[in-house]
Order: sequence, then structure tokens, then C-alpha cells
Amino acid sequence: MTVSLSIDSITAHYGNTPVLQDLSLSIAAGELVSLLGSSGCGKTTTLRLVAGFLQPTSGTVRLGDRDLTKLPAHARNIGLVFQNYALFPHLTVLENVAFGLKQRGMAMPERSKKAAAMLERVGLSGLMDRLPSALSGGQKQRVALARALVIEPPLLMFDEPLSNLDAKLRIDMRVEIRQLQRANGTTSLYVTHDQEEAFSISDRVAIMNAGRIMQLDRPEVLYQKPANAFVARFVGFENLLSMRVVARNGASVATETAGGARIILSQDDLGPIPDEFVLACRAEGLAVRREGAGLPAVLGTRTYLGRAYQYQCATPAGDIVANGALSDPMAAGSEAVLVHLPEQCCVLASER
Repeated sequence: MTVSLSIDSITAHYGNTPVLQDLSLSIAAGELVSLLGSSGCGKTTTLRLVAGFLQPTSGTVRLGDRDLTKLPAHARNIGLVFQNYALFPHLTVLENVAFGLKQRGMAMPERSKKAAAMLERVGLSGLMDRLPSALSGGQKQRVALARALVIEPPLLMFDEPLSNLDAKLRIDMRVEIRQLQRANGTTSLYVTHDQEEAFSISDRVAIMNAGRIMQLDRPEVLYQKPANAFVARFVGFENLLSMRVVARNGASVATETAGGARIILSQDDLGPIPDEFVLACRAEGLAVRREGAGLPAVLGTRTYLGRAYQYQCATPAGDIVANGALSDPMAAGSEAVLVHLPEQCCVLASER
């Protein structure tokens, strides 16, 4: 049965240090939500609280109609996939996958059959008699995934499951995890520090900082419309320019940077522009041009990126990172203008 997960007003401490602060999160039945953030933001603590390895200071955890908050870990019936695989070294692949079924009292013939069928689903049917020491990293992770899925848990949780794999295998495994999760329809909570991994695998992503969820939304929304400066920086908006409006003419808005430079913006492109705001731009959202209307700049270090040249730029608004065309390289010390590209920029509330 597919069920929802509800985390309501959870607070948690390590000693006297707060780790989670009034955190709430709802995951719909069959949905995969990732917790994304840097080390120490609280994402793994959240997973451990849901799993029952830690107890919250306050708040509740519910899985469907069941209140899990006070239940011990072994009574929660949750599938877990860990970074270090957590396979039993003395058991064969088949025995590892069947272990959870054995703990639930299933007879050997039935559990062996069920485990073998799951191993076939993850492409390991020919390795059932091997010990974990004879497997590659990717094969071990498939065994761990099969072991978590075979018990048919109402909730499946992943704790940095791909961190130990090389780049190509990480891509292959995240596709495989997503396909299996969708096929099973299992409600899933996925913890990672890797933005690309989270965005590629998730229905929604919660970006965390200091024990709080800063924004929870679809990957496309997070990438294009961050809710605040923290999220904007996290998803790659390198340049945050404090601005104020000096004149309005319909959709055309004359603005001024903190250093006094004037830029014309359009509300047709960027949406509503308040009197004071932050213009967030990716490096590719500020095009380096030799002349024209834009933010004046003096170019510094030039870096070749393959798709463009990237420049460190000194401007009246401060130091900025901007990209220029490969067809027109410019030398350090050159004067230029930076032209904003609306599709790579967004308007945020003022930080003041």
C-alpha cells in the first residue's frame, strides 16, 4: 500500500545544540522528495529521525495513519539504502537480499524465490551466490537497493547512496533508482549533497540550511525561481546585485545599483519589480559585450569553459562573474558592458 509521509514541527538537538528547528515536510504517496544541502544542514538528522534512530525534542512523524514518533526503528517497516551499502560480508547476495524477509518470518523457499526475483529486477540474477567482497561498488549498491525493496516497505529512504561510486556509475544508478521507485510507486525520501543528483531524481527537492527548509519545490522551479538569496546562491546564481527603482514607465523600469550604475529592466521579462530588490544573475545571465547599454565593467581574469569565456569583472556594483562569447575573447583590463539576459536572472526580495 502506498502511503504519505508527514513530518510536523520537528525540533531536534544534539546535546544543547539545535539541529532541526520546527521542520515540517509532507511527501505525497508515491512521491520521491530529496533533502539537499551542505554538510551539517540537518538532512541526515531528518532521515535518522524518520527511521527511528533518533528521537525528536518535539514534533511528530506520521506514515499514512500510523504515528511513528515513539516507535522503535525495527517496528517502522522502512526500507533503507545507505552510502556504505551495509551488506553482511558473510552472507551471499541472495541471503543479503532475503535477510529482511527472514526477519519477518517468511519461510526459506518463499523468501529465496522473492529475493531472486528482485535480484533479476536489478540485473544481478547471475551473482546470487557471490559474497559482497566479490562485487563492484555498483553491484553492491544494487544489492542494497534490492534488499530495501524486497520487503515492500511503505517508505524507502536513501542516505547519500551514490557517494562512493564514480561519476559514470552515479548517473547510471540514479536512473535505475528512479525507474525502480516509479515502477514500485514507493514513497521515498532521498538525502544528498549533490544538486545534479537531487534535481535529476526527484519529484520535489527541499533545500536545507541550519536545520530549516529554505525552499521546497519542483527542480525546475528551484532552478529558475529561487525564493531567497540563500537558495539563489545554492542553485548557481553567482551574482546578487542590490538595486532600487528610480523611474517607471509601464513595464519598463529604470533601476540603479548600489554603486550608482543605471540599468533598464522589463517587468514583462522578470515579473513584478519592487522599489528595492536583489537582481540575481548566473554568470551566463550577464553577457560580456564590447559596447551597448548595460552595466559598465573592467575585465579581469579570463577562464576558458569550453562553451564560453568567463571573466572576473570589476563594476560599480562590486565584483561580478560574467560570460563572454568564444568568438570574441577580450583581454584583462578591457572596458566592457554586462548585458543581463532575463532567462538567466530573477528578482528577489531585498536583503536589507
